[in-house]
Amino acid sequence: MACELPAEKGVPLSRWSSVELAREAVARGIVERISGVTVWRWLSADAIRPWNYRSWIFPRDPRFREKAGRVLDLYAGRWEGELLEPGDFVVCADEKPSIQARARKHPTAAAKPKGDGQLVEHEYERKGALCYLAAWDVRHARIFDRCAAADGIAPFDQLVEQFMSVEPYSKAQRVFVIVDNGSAHRGKRSIKRLQGAWKNLILVHTPVHASWLNQAEIYFSIVQRKVLQPNTLATSTPSSRRSWPSAAATSRSRSRSSGSSPAKTSTASSTASTRPRRRYRASKQRDPNT
Repeated sequence: MACELPAEKGVPLSRWSSVELAREAVARGIVERISGVTVWRWLSADAIRPWNYRSWIFPRDPRFREKAGRVLDLYAGRWEGELLEPGDFVVCADEKPSIQARARKHPTAAAKPKGDGQLVEHEYERKGALCYLAAWDVRHARIFDRCAAADGIAPFDQLVEQFMSVEPYSKAQRVFVIVDNGSAHRGKRSIKRLQGAWKNLILVHTPVHASWLNQAEIYFSIVQRKVLQPNTLATSTPSSRRSWPSAAATSRSRSRSSGSSPAKTSTASSTASTRPRRRYRASKQRDPNT
C-alpha cells in the first residue's frame, strides 16, 4: 500500500504520510487498529518512505548516449577515439542568471562562541539582478568570468572572447567549448556563429536536459555555497553591483590557481537581456506527521 500512489486508489492526496497510511490500512480492513508511529517505524526499517519525493525528467534527446559520451571523452582527454594533443584545450562555459543583489538593512553579525552562527538581517533593499557567466578550463583549472544585466547571446559571446582572444587559446590547435542548450548557445546557429568567429573553436553541446554534465555547473554550485549564501551585497555602489559576484568568486581563485601555460583569470562586466533558463532540483521532505 505504501508503494501505491494515493490518486490510484481514489485518495485525494499528493503523497502518503504515516498517519494517512495508518488510517487507510484501517479503512481497508487490513488491521483493526494501528498508529502512525508504528507505520513510520516499519517503513523506515524497510527504507520505504512514501512521504519523500524528488523531481525527475526522462531523457528525451534521441542522441543522449552519443552526446554525453563526447563530453565525457573530452574530460578523459579523448576526442573521436583519439587522444587530445598537448595544444588542445577543453573549456566548460555557462551562465547563472537572475542573481539578486540584496543590500541588508543592517550589517551581518559574525558568529560567536556558543552561538548559532552568523546573524543575517532579514530586511534588505533590492539592488537589481545580475547574470554571472563563467568559463572553466578543465585541464588547467582556470576560470574566466563576467557579470551582465541578463543572460543572452551578446554577453555569452563576450565571455567566449575573454579567453579566445588571449594566448594560449587564441593560438591553440583546438579549443573545445562545452555548453548546454541554453538560449544563448543552442543548436546549429550557435555552432555557426561561434565557430565562424573563432576558427580553432569546436562547440560541443551536452544532451537536452543534461546541463549537469557541464563542469561549469560544479563551479557555480561552489559559488552558490561560498559567495551567494547568505545573499548579502557588501557595498551598494553601482560599480560593485556590476562586478558582484564575479569579483568575490574569483578573488581566491587568482591566488590559488595553478597551471603552466593558460592565461590569468579574467573578470569583466557587461549588459544584455534575455529570459532565464529553468532549473530542475531534487527535493526531499520528511514525513509531515512525524
